[in-house]
Amino acid sequence: MQRYSRIAIFLHWAIAALLAFQIAVGWALEDLGARGFAVFQLHKSIGISILGLTLARIVVRYWKPRPAPVEGGWQGALAKAVHAGLYLFMLGAPLTGWALVSTAKVKVPTLIFGTVPLPHLPLPMSANDPASAAHAVLAWIGIALLALHVAGALRHHFLMRDGLLWRMMPARSPLWLVALPTLIAVGFLLGRAILPASASKAMPQAMAVPSAPTAAEEEAPATVANVLGTDVPGNTENAAVPSEADNAVAAGEPVGPPSSWAVQPGGTIGFSVGNGGETISGGFSRWTAKIAMDPDHPDSADIRVEIDLASASVGDSYKDGMLAGDEFFGVAAHPKAVFTAKGAERTGANSYRASGTLTLKGVSKPQSIRFSLSGPGKTRRVSGSATIARAPFGVGNGESGAGLDPKVAVHFGFSAKAE
Repeated sequence: MQRYSRIAIFLHWAIAALLAFQIAVGWALEDLGARGFAVFQLHKSIGISILGLTLARIVVRYWKPRPAPVEGGWQGALAKAVHAGLYLFMLGAPLTGWALVSTAKVKVPTLIFGTVPLPHLPLPMSANDPASAAHAVLAWIGIALLALHVAGALRHHFLMRDGLLWRMMPARSPLWLVALPTLIAVGFLLGRAILPASASKAMPQAMAVPSAPTAAEEEAPATVANVLGTDVPGNTENAAVPSEADNAVAAGEPVGPPSSWAVQPGGTIGFSVGNGGETISGGFSRWTAKIAMDPDHPDSADIRVEIDLASASVGDSYKDGMLAGDEFFGVAAHPKAVFTAKGAERTGANSYRASGTLTLKGVSKPQSIRFSLSGPGKTRRVSGSATIARAPFGVGNGESGAGLDPKVAVHFGFSAKAE
C-alpha cells in the first residue's frame, strides 16, 4: 500500500500530539487562577506552532504525492468532509485564539516559547467577543472531528483489514503502529501534568471581583474612581481597626493609650481601574493590619497595613499572571505594599481621614485614606476608600497598561472588634 511522504507522516503525528496537549490544557485554563499565566503563554505558543505546522502540512499535501482514497460513496465523502473540517479547525482555532489575545481589554504581550514576540493582529476591540465564542465552538467541533477521524482509521485498519494505518507509518512495523499513536496519549498526559495541583479548586472568594459595597461602605466620604493598579490599605483577615471608644470619656479627661482593634474574618479589599470606557475590578486575598485608635481622639491613630501583592486577582488567570510581573506589581522584587499613618482627623460624624505613606515597588509617596465607622458597642463596621496615582509607583508602566486610567480606586470594608 502506498504511504504518505515521511515529512507528511512527521507533520501528521506532531500536530496530533500537540492537539492532544492543547485539549488537555484547554479544559482547565479557566480554573487555574493566578498561577495559570505561564500555562496560558505555553498554550498560545503551542497554538501558533500548530498553525505553522498545519500550513506546512497543506503545502506538503499539494507538493508530495499522496495515496489515493481507499473508499468511495457516502463513506468516502464523509472521510473527505472530516479531513476538510480538521484543516479548518487546525487553522481556525489558533487564529481565533490569536484574535482573542489581540483584542483583549488588557494587552498581554506574547512571547512564543518565551523568546519570539508575537505581534497583535490589527483587529477592533469589538472582535473580542466573537473571537472568544468562535474559539470555544471550534474547540468542541475539533474534538468531535478528531474522534470521527480516529474511529474511521480504526474501522478501516481493524474491521475492514485494509491496512489503512500503514499509510501513515514510516515503515510496516508493529513498533511504529504502537509508538506513534502513543505520542497522542503522551501529549495529553503532559498537558495534564503541567497544570497546577489546585487547578480544579475554585478561586477563593476574596480573590474574586469584590461585591458591591454595603450601605455602610457607601457612607464613606471618598468615592471609588475607575482605575486599576495597585494597592491601598484595607484588611481582610488579620487586621486591627478603630471603633468609637467609650462615649463616656469626659471633656478634659486625660487620654489613655488608644485601643487596638482586631479585624474579623470576611472583610474585603478591592480595586478598580478604567480601561477604554470599561472597568476592570479585582481584589486582594491576603493582607494584614495593625491599627490602634481612639475614635474620640483620632490624632491617636497608629495604622500599618501590609498587602501581599501576589494575592491580587481580577478573576482572570491570564491577567492575574500579568499583575505579578514588572509592568504592574513587580512581586519578585517587592512582594508587599505597605501603608502607614500616624494620626487621623475627623471629617464628619463617624468619618475620618488618615494621611500617611504608601510604599509600593520600592517607592514611597504620601497617601491618604478615608473611612467611616458604624455600629454600636465594641464591634464596628469599617468602610473606606482611596484613590492612588499609579504612575509614580511604576504600576502599569508598559504596553499592557497603556489604555488604563491614570488613577487607581481602592475600597475596603470589614468588621473590627476592640481588644
